[in-house]
Amino acid sequence: MNLTLHLTENCNLCCTYCLREKCPRDMTEEVLYKACDLAFSKGTRAGLCFFGGEPLLKKDLIYKALDYCKEKSEETGIRFDCKMTTNGTLLDEAFLERAREAEMVIGLSFDGKAQDVCRRYADKNKSPTSAVVEKKAKMLLKYIPNSVAMMTFAPEAIPYYAESVKYLHELGFMRVTANLAYGKNVSWSDSDLDLLKVELEKTSEYLVQLFEKDDRLSFGPLHSKMLENIKGHNPSEKCHLGVRQMPVTPAGELYPCTSFIGDKDYYLGNVFDGVDNDAAARIAAKSHTPKTCLECDLVKRCTNSCGCANRMNTGDENEVSPLQCTYERMVIEAADDLGDRLYTIDSDRFMKRFCG
Repeated sequence: MNLTLHLTENCNLCCTYCLREKCPRDMTEEVLYKACDLAFSKGTRAGLCFFGGEPLLKKDLIYKALDYCKEKSEETGIRFDCKMTTNGTLLDEAFLERAREAEMVIGLSFDGKAQDVCRRYADKNKSPTSAVVEKKAKMLLKYIPNSVAMMTFAPEAIPYYAESVKYLHELGFMRVTANLAYGKNVSWSDSDLDLLKVELEKTSEYLVQLFEKDDRLSFGPLHSKMLENIKGHNPSEKCHLGVRQMPVTPAGELYPCTSFIGDKDYYLGNVFDGVDNDAAARIAAKSHTPKTCLECDLVKRCTNSCGCANRMNTGDENEVSPLQCTYERMVIEAADDLGDRLYTIDSDRFMKRFCG
């Protein structure tokens, strides 16, 4: 079973687009161990994602979980996998040594050249974070080279989009993702989306240049759309409202996704009593393709049924916002164009890299 552990609701940054309200509420050791037990209670593997707030504020809990789950894995024969999403500011070599030993996959929330536009410290001066995170990113890559740089772009950061992709790759990241900032703290205009399209085109040009040099970079928005199309995967089927990865609150409550935390209608149980299977089935049944998308030619190529994104944008897990629809269309068009260009440049290399 896969669980996302919200180790704390506190954070040392103040990101303009963040929807989570910071408060000094931390997970207890009792909840932590019960969550670990729950992860091992079903299936052939146990997976934990350390999350927050900022999870490294509770580094002690992460160490305890790693030790406990290592013992559980040895006792049960069940494989244990772990990952973490962090802003990176609190990374140190001792932690990264432990993370490497545990084969932890780390996603670094790093907006590249736009870092100081939206991601600053939560001090009275809102101090910049870019210099610190760049230093920590280099340290991270030294220990865990396959780490992922995860960008989130608000409208005011879009001018830095393509430049940031190049910067992160030159820093040493081989995997970069980029997502739009959604929710009540951002406001997108048509001109913002026009500029985003231009930035995606610039990014595609950079990816073409890398392909021509046989340099590798996996860039989430475009390459994932390419691969899904090639392999016939439907990204809208990825959302199952809690079946695959349930968040665990500091109090030990279970919900289908982060944006549903605190909503009693989506309560799935707790780490002490386990998952309420009836509630899980009832909630999972709510996950379906929105009616407005059924007749769309791209219905099987976009994330229209992502309940979390839909809820953030429209308040309804089964209603897609115009923003998300426009963005999905934009990314699909850019990905298809990129795929055609790369295939034309070297069809054999394209087939080996993307179809092998």
